[in-house]
Amino acid sequence: MPKLKTVYICQNCAFESLNWVGQCPNCQSWNSFIEEIRDTRPLSTLSGSAKGKSAAITPLKLSSIVAKAPKRLSSNMEEFDRVLGGGFVPGQVILLGGEPGIGKSTILTEITRSLGTHDVMYVCGEESVDQIKLRTTRMGYAAENLFMLAETNVNDVTSAIDQQKNLSLVIVDSIQTLYHPELTGLAGSVTQVRGCTQLLTNTAKAKGVPIILIGHVTKEGVVAGPKVLEHLVDTILYLEGDSQHLYRILRTDKNRFGPVSEVGIFEMTESGMREVLNPSEISLTSTSEKTSGSCITVIMEGYRPLLFEVQALTVRTAFGYPKRTTSGFNVNRLQVLIAILEKRCGLDLSNHDVYLNVAGGFKINEYAADLAVCIAMASALKDKPVKPKTVVFGECGLNGEIRKVAHQDKRVKEAKKLGYSSVISPENCNGIADAIKKSI
Repeated sequence: MPKLKTVYICQNCAFESLNWVGQCPNCQSWNSFIEEIRDTRPLSTLSGSAKGKSAAITPLKLSSIVAKAPKRLSSNMEEFDRVLGGGFVPGQVILLGGEPGIGKSTILTEITRSLGTHDVMYVCGEESVDQIKLRTTRMGYAAENLFMLAETNVNDVTSAIDQQKNLSLVIVDSIQTLYHPELTGLAGSVTQVRGCTQLLTNTAKAKGVPIILIGHVTKEGVVAGPKVLEHLVDTILYLEGDSQHLYRILRTDKNRFGPVSEVGIFEMTESGMREVLNPSEISLTSTSEKTSGSCITVIMEGYRPLLFEVQALTVRTAFGYPKRTTSGFNVNRLQVLIAILEKRCGLDLSNHDVYLNVAGGFKINEYAADLAVCIAMASALKDKPVKPKTVVFGECGLNGEIRKVAHQDKRVKEAKKLGYSSVISPENCNGIADAIKKSI
């Protein structure tokens, strides 16, 4: 009889505890512990072949190995290839995360359609084959190159991959639905996710077939499961966006075969996911230069400059404590910028509610947008529009200075290409107050 032991494992960092605890002492996350049953038999109970001495293994000199550039498989989608670094690498394991309903299955179906004659295996653990057929019909995709496998046993999945010839890509939807019969715990538990991912990774490397694993995300926006899952895969992608808007951003969080922090922009349509090759033009189509509180800025997403519109609205508060509300921008950073405007520029916002929005449902995390936020608030407070064809970027310091940001030349070049003749940046302004005077 096997000796079983109950342990509690944190789903965020894999910390183990003999008792359930509300907050993980390692990563400080709340309610992240799940119960697991473990087999405590020692390794000596394994088969005799496992106990025998292993064959002698000779390490190789790295200098004796000839480096070969991997032969990539293009997805025929420019935005997706940009994120991967040029296409799929043989044996690459990709983890794709995103909120429910954001479009993970849709974008992967779009990739299978764009691959054309290349055979693709789709392991459907969450949806039935009929549901996927309805989606491909809605997208106008005949699916002649798509092979469906409705299976959740990881042994059967790996066997099907080994038996199928001329496979170019495997999609697993999702990794949390797979299980191994010899591992303890239910499907989606830490042990099952780790074990199934390791088996699929080994199959991908041995077969030379890229595999895409769809992963669920937690309410914090990170992939559910143990942190070791992120170390097992080669590439981690996140599909982000606002469900109230049509645009989706595909980000790279880790990539062993290409650049990190690259992004691809897509638009959700009735017939599927469409690439947005020039997102700056789309985000600025409805910009009104005659309205106060609107300012254009340039943000770097990886090595790619994108133009976004920052909108601000200030109204007199009806309460003793003014309200600060943001959409697509960090509210704590907004509080800092308001304090800088009041102390260094003499703008009184203490009796005004401030509402800030990044148009199009996008999110800005770069400090280069600080100056655009300040000018947008100043424009709204004075009720004077920003001068036409003006682009603003720069990081704001607590002393009222404007600090330089990375890739300034690329930002200016992108702005000039889209017809913006006036650029307010750290190069031509002495401080925030000077930038406000030049732009309004």
